[in-house]
Amino acid sequence: MRATNYKRGRIVEVHMALIRIWRTKVERGRAAEYERFARDSSLPMFRQQAGFLGVLFAGDGADRIVVSFWQDHEALEALAHSPTYAATVAEISRTGFLVGDSSSEVFPIHGGQWPTAPPDTA
Repeated sequence: MRATNYKRGRIVEVHMALIRIWRTKVERGRAAEYERFARDSSLPMFRQQAGFLGVLFAGDGADRIVVSFWQDHEALEALAHSPTYAATVAEISRTGFLVGDSSSEVFPIHGGQWPTAPPDTA
């Protein structure tokens, strides 16, 4: 997806990335295990993928989300066929700490601002 951006009086074509939101639930009392898995298994796997731009892990109570950022649809398609992704999915399935169904959604990013540094507290 491309969007037009006006910068200093010039029209510039800007490639807009995608986000993928994966939602799941974690068995009560096992959130720390899930968080370790996210840090020790999921994050390294994501970092190996072509077109990967970043990821956030978040949750409250039993609910967990993984918001990953991707360069384009081709990168997401490659993720779906990645052997390391398949191995990570199999590994998390074996842990037994996920409960219920999981789901994912993909959205084009059309704007916003990302904090690149902590706010200046001085």
